Amino acid sequence: MCCDLKRRFLLLYATQKGQAKAIAEEIWLQAGAHGLEADMHCISEMDKYNLETEKDPVVIVISTTGTGDPPDTARKFVKKIQDKNLPSDHFAHLQYGLLGLGDSEYTFFCNGGKTVDRRLQELGAQRFYDTGLADDCVGLELVVDPWIDGLWLALKEVFLLQKEKEGMSNNVNDISSSLSAAPCVEHELNLSSEIQNLKLEDEGAASSNVPSQKLVDINLLASARDTEPSLVHSVPPISQSTLNIPALPPEYIEVQFQDTHGENPHLSSLISEGTTFEVPVTKAAQLTREDAIKTALLLELDIADTTFDYQPGDAFCVMCPNNANEVEELLHILGLSERGEYFVCVKVKQGTKKKGATRPQHIPERSTLKFILTWCLEIRAIPKKAFLRALVEYTSNAGEKRRLQELCSRQGASDYTLFIRESNVCLLDLLHAFPSCKPSLNLLIEHLPKLQARSYSVSSSNLYQPGKLCFVFNIVEFPACPTRPVSRKGVCTGWLAELVAPLLHPNKNTLYTKGGNPPIEKISIFARPNNTFHLPSDPSVPFVMVGPGTGIAPFIGFLQHRQKLREEHTDWHFGETWLFFGCRHQDRDYLFKQLRCFLENGTLTHLKVCFSRDSSTAEVAPPKYVQDVIRLYAKEVARVLLKESGYFYVCGDKKHMADGVSDAVVDILSMEMEVDKLEAMKILAMLREAKRYLQDVWS
Repeated sequence: MCCDLKRRFLLLYATQKGQAKAIAEEIWLQAGAHGLEADMHCISEMDKYNLETEKDPVVIVISTTGTGDPPDTARKFVKKIQDKNLPSDHFAHLQYGLLGLGDSEYTFFCNGGKTVDRRLQELGAQRFYDTGLADDCVGLELVVDPWIDGLWLALKEVFLLQKEKEGMSNNVNDISSSLSAAPCVEHELNLSSEIQNLKLEDEGAASSNVPSQKLVDINLLASARDTEPSLVHSVPPISQSTLNIPALPPEYIEVQFQDTHGENPHLSSLISEGTTFEVPVTKAAQLTREDAIKTALLLELDIADTTFDYQPGDAFCVMCPNNANEVEELLHILGLSERGEYFVCVKVKQGTKKKGATRPQHIPERSTLKFILTWCLEIRAIPKKAFLRALVEYTSNAGEKRRLQELCSRQGASDYTLFIRESNVCLLDLLHAFPSCKPSLNLLIEHLPKLQARSYSVSSSNLYQPGKLCFVFNIVEFPACPTRPVSRKGVCTGWLAELVAPLLHPNKNTLYTKGGNPPIEKISIFARPNNTFHLPSDPSVPFVMVGPGTGIAPFIGFLQHRQKLREEHTDWHFGETWLFFGCRHQDRDYLFKQLRCFLENGTLTHLKVCFSRDSSTAEVAPPKYVQDVIRLYAKEVARVLLKESGYFYVCGDKKHMADGVSDAVVDILSMEMEVDKLEAMKILAMLREAKRYLQDVWS
């Protein structure tokens, strides 16, 4: 295709954790094979593009963060286009296609993309391609892959129309043929190339043992008795299929080893979200019995000597390291055990083909290798298909190479979902499963995402406990399984549990220095304010709280705050308060039995509890779950919400609790208002919109 016919489109991405950027980079890579030029920018780089004067088509990839907000990188853009003074034809010249990323586990699914899409429409922009909404709950690739496939035809039609308008119809056939022919060039591995891959031999194997005339799955030969697919093993039809695999991402990072002299950067330099505070852990308590299914801990932090401030209902983030043993194991597999304490300089590779390549912001320009693997990279991240594709090039065994190709291919989508995504496989699991895979250090830096700080709900009130911040969490457990040979604890919860073990078990085979007290450990935190999940500003407004398990955490802060206000303002009128709490066993994991104290002093008006695993000898079995208990108080809940304009708060697991609670509320509204279910759902939506039905949930 002639250079002067190469058509340009603007490609914008807005990302929070890197997924939207990775998808935009895949579009950029594929564009060249389709004879197009993608002018790619982060949506925050508004000095590098101008939608007001943009004549070419625009493709936008945007994620969603929080409870439905656009990502941080899109905030200025969204604020700009939401200017109410903009005329309705402001973007009448603009043609765009938008791909939104989200998670249907959350109420406002893909709301970041929907917000931008809706506003562009209001300002007169025209879609040249249907909006795609990809769901991380079931696998983004289920929507992303076909959306990208269809994008090229849609762009082709835009360019053909443009050519016709420009009176250049003589070039239409050239463009059309280039666009339609290109897909086969880069992205489809034909049968002969597969056979060539499978002719590769393990060291010492005789080449004459591998047939060259038909497709053979070497894993199948090695595991002839296996009839079921697994992480390392495939069965027909995929084991005999021609594969469509992603384009190989260009490498763009160069790592240079230096000496062992110097200091690592401060942790505060790794975040851009705000000020970090290093604070001591002053107390730790286990809230569950040893025989409980989950172990819940309460930690108290001393923030008295800091400017850290919070309201009940806020969240905050804990900066946590990767597990030290896993870091050592990874260094060993990479053959870098002896060089962990060496400083490395990370730079962009000269001559890289990656557009706009820069050193990832979360990677220091100079630090020790161990620091990068401990504090900067999410080594537990589920590998993306682009990472699997890159790992193929570092795998020497033919069978292992083929299986990695399958897992990142279009044909292997279901295997990827089952054996990688749903099994929570991480890089270490892959390297154990495919021992001939020996990736370079730069590949890990390019493909592993930033190690994210973990968010927790505050479980205290600064008014009730000045200078203290408490939070509650379950220690997350990942049991061993066929794809994960060892059990693991959550990155942050496992680290915190180990950190505070001396506080939990002060006399357990531990020798302390003079004084006999366990050492005071410190952790780094930063604020993550919640703009809506707060107590009503008017104390006379009644509210309902639903928080089973550790979902009760923010409501302890609510009640502490309310108790202190009642003590300080005896002349105020306070609305009634309801708390619905549930757990498995009353004697094992009833996290805060002191809730009775709030009930006795009048801070809490109604406390309703249920225990899902306790047996009952009653003639009528008591309700097991909070949503069942809520239904028993339908009239009271309806009165608080509808007649008294009260608030309804839900905190905890979304899939197994919050959805059930919202269903119960819909049924209550339907019954008490004598309307059908659809109308009741609309009323609940209005309550959400008015910020009177509020959720702080996780999946």
